[in-house]
Amino acid sequence: MNLLVSLLLAVSVQIHHWQVPVVVNKDVAIAVVTVPENTSPEWKIKAHGLPHKALRDAYVKDNLLYVNIDGSRIKKLTKPFRVSVKAKGFQVETSGVQAHRLAVKVRSAGDDGVAAYRIPGLVTTRQGTLVATYDIRHNNAYDLQGDIDVGISRSTDGGLTWGPMITAMDMGEYNGLPQDQNGIGDPCIVLDENSGDILLFAAWVHGGKPGHAAWWTAADGFEPASTPQLMMARSQDDGLSWSQPENLTRQIKRPEWKFTFQGPGRGITMADSTLVVPFQHQEPDRTPAAGVMYSKDGGATWQVHEYAKINTTESQVAEVEPGVLMLNMRDNRKTGRAVYVTRDLGKTWEPHASDGQLAEPVCMASLLKAGKLLLFSNPADGKDRRNMTVQVSEDGGVTWTRRLLLDEGYSWGYSCLTMIDKNTVGILYESSQAHMTFQAVKLKDIR
Repeated sequence: MNLLVSLLLAVSVQIHHWQVPVVVNKDVAIAVVTVPENTSPEWKIKAHGLPHKALRDAYVKDNLLYVNIDGSRIKKLTKPFRVSVKAKGFQVETSGVQAHRLAVKVRSAGDDGVAAYRIPGLVTTRQGTLVATYDIRHNNAYDLQGDIDVGISRSTDGGLTWGPMITAMDMGEYNGLPQDQNGIGDPCIVLDENSGDILLFAAWVHGGKPGHAAWWTAADGFEPASTPQLMMARSQDDGLSWSQPENLTRQIKRPEWKFTFQGPGRGITMADSTLVVPFQHQEPDRTPAAGVMYSKDGGATWQVHEYAKINTTESQVAEVEPGVLMLNMRDNRKTGRAVYVTRDLGKTWEPHASDGQLAEPVCMASLLKAGKLLLFSNPADGKDRRNMTVQVSEDGGVTWTRRLLLDEGYSWGYSCLTMIDKNTVGILYESSQAHMTFQAVKLKDIR
């Protein structure tokens, strides 16, 4: 298992440029810092809080400083550790290289012979198991249509290790068409906190041309030959096995809508046991709109009312007060996250005070209620999908005053949050280093 190390640098002198990507080479985590040209200092390196022989060395190559840490020796390390590197000559000195958290690679390109893994979802079961879901994109990284299944990974130790991949939803060669014309993906996962069941939702596309986005070809009606189908599977054994997918399309879809499907990401159980799943559809003119679908009977039947805001797509939902749902949406207007609230399960909506205030580069994001706190994660750059960040609001999402940068690199940028325990949040995200990366973060560390 590869480990990534998230690093921060404090720079005490002026130099040309500094950057802190993290590279993984087998079990070696390498922190890279650009140094000025024509600099060949002797590096002095010290470690605090690392196991014996975990720190390998530090060296300069092609004007880059490499700090090597043996990942196999820090697999069970839970406390932060510090590595300081100093050099003299040409007024170059660095200090305070500190590793705050370990990140675990859950899925990467090539694992199990798969080309790409995308679209993270994550929940914590009543047994404390972390259940992660994602697209298994067998042949390439393209969206539906293609040979795509829904995968599951499980962790029973808080995310330190992950079990083998489980294929939870696979539509096979339905109606004589091959796998790449029966893709199913963009999963959304929800824990029924009343029964303990885990429900998994995904969009199934039947027919069409592989490699051509079904988003632009989906039609109206109800039949698989004309429009994507909204499917649901259920696990009653902590995510180990899954039922055959059930088709919810006629319960949810209106005939004039085109592409109609879930989240992605995760749904919630409200305080009154209502299951709520973020939802999106295309209007007859193909303009998208996000809302919620809900079930009052443990997922046996589902309903949907009105969308929250037009021209929005991938959304996440949280119950910010008893009976009050907040929907945080990807907004195609490129004006920041759209944020609306409903008090009647989507019959009526109104904009929240923070509507348009959270910056992002038009991307899926995550929203999570944690006690009195509200948590949000996304690529916070505002223009590009980089700077994966977790933010905290202490006033119901009106302001976001605490934040923690996890990955400053470029990536596909999707993420999903879950509480591991009352003091620790877990995040599964598409990182700059692995298609599915997991990190556990103490709430007190988000400052």
